[in-house]
Amino acid sequence: MSTPHPSARFLSGMQSISAIAFVSLMGGCGAMSPATGNTPSAGMEVTSGAFAENGPIPAEHAGVGDCGGKNLSLPVAWTHLPAKAKSVAVLLWDPDGASGLGVSHWVAYNIAAERGQLTSGEARAGADFSMGPNVSGAAAYRGMCPPAGDRPHHYTLTVVASELPPGALPAGLARDALLGALQGHALGGQSVVGRYGR
Repeated sequence: MSTPHPSARFLSGMQSISAIAFVSLMGGCGAMSPATGNTPSAGMEVTSGAFAENGPIPAEHAGVGDCGGKNLSLPVAWTHLPAKAKSVAVLLWDPDGASGLGVSHWVAYNIAAERGQLTSGEARAGADFSMGPNVSGAAAYRGMCPPAGDRPHHYTLTVVASELPPGALPAGLARDALLGALQGHALGGQSVVGRYGR
């Protein structure tokens, strides 16, 4: 039996404020005209060297202890950004968590667009980009940890391209606050989705 497309699960299952904010933020991106110098968001590509689209996420990227992992942040790469992109934000979201309300695992931003990637484990103290609080309130990557026995959760790894230069946004923005700060500055976004269960 095929698994429902992850984006359909995300859009139909989310009732939280952050999901509404994300839809609002990204709503106009696909309609941008190349004449303005902005490439439509469909031109962006986001991948992770750790997993294929809708594939299993290796355990090393899960939380430590009973979660089964080493809490290494996921690698993520982006290409074909809109022409005016100066920075990107990276978000890791579990739409299946918290009884369907969703769980924020990683909020990273003020990342120079030309970097093209974050490597595995790069989300650590002293990183040259900003991180906001995750579900536990720590400004850090929080590895996957779905309840034992649940069907594998879907983890949406999203890159949002922005016209804002790196360092333009203040430190410590949580997911909802970041999405709000990107209103009017986002140029496009794409996601790759993986699964993890235990």
